[in-house]
Amino acid sequence: MEEIYLDIFKLFLAIVIGSVIGYEREKKDKPVGVRTLSLVCAGSAFVTMLALKYFPFDTGRVIAGIITGIGFLGAGAIITEGSGAKVRGMTTAASIWAISIAGIAIGLGEVVLTAVFTVVVYAILVLSRLLSTAQEKILKKL
Repeated sequence: MEEIYLDIFKLFLAIVIGSVIGYEREKKDKPVGVRTLSLVCAGSAFVTMLALKYFPFDTGRVIAGIITGIGFLGAGAIITEGSGAKVRGMTTAASIWAISIAGIAIGLGEVVLTAVFTVVVYAILVLSRLLSTAQEKILKKL
């Protein structure tokens, strides 16, 4: 019976982690936000937990399937403008991929490592935007 509580905890954790990264994306007015990333993280965690339970000798193939499927979802977030010279959505696609990996890790039981990973992903998203903004201001002064 304790196992079911742990699984429920993992699902809620996946929703929280997806929401944290989704909130950051939504706050920056990106097309992928809280709902999408929560679903991706929770779905990845759930499928991984099911794979461990019902396909313990084939879990790696199930995880590879998740990663491949998420690649298609991420590709939908990438937009080329003009003659393809400007590509937008790469960070959003990478966020979808990273949050899916976080969900897989949660499903595998790597809760603490996933929490650290989430902090790192969030920091990268926030700090890269701050550095980009600072760089733009410097270039305008030149």
